[in-house]
Amino acid sequence: MAEVYRETHTIRQHNDTDTLPEESTSTVARVVYLISGVIVTFLAFRFVLMLLGANRVNGFTNLIYGITQPLITPFVGMFNLKTQYGVSKFELETLIAMVVYAFLAWVIVRLVTLNRTDEEV
Repeated sequence: MAEVYRETHTIRQHNDTDTLPEESTSTVARVVYLISGVIVTFLAFRFVLMLLGANRVNGFTNLIYGITQPLITPFVGMFNLKTQYGVSKFELETLIAMVVYAFLAWVIVRLVTLNRTDEEV
């Protein structure tokens, strides 16, 4: 008795509601999460350095402060606290910036993957 095997292929057609193919959306999501991860990591370094009162004369400390200053500028002055380098400070603005940037990354990824189910993301 001979057995017959039948191959089936599913072809997904491009709908008008799709803005990007599935591969592109997952790539965009990865890139967005990578960029936001780098930003949040730099902000975490800044938070720890400010908390420990790191001296700005140090090259690494100066680099971190220089990179992150534009990122926290929108949040400076929320609590009428003045930025002081070399003094131990709990910089709440940096924590808020970390949360906001992580949330923005999540929103962007959700918008890019709007038409996909959770299993596909």
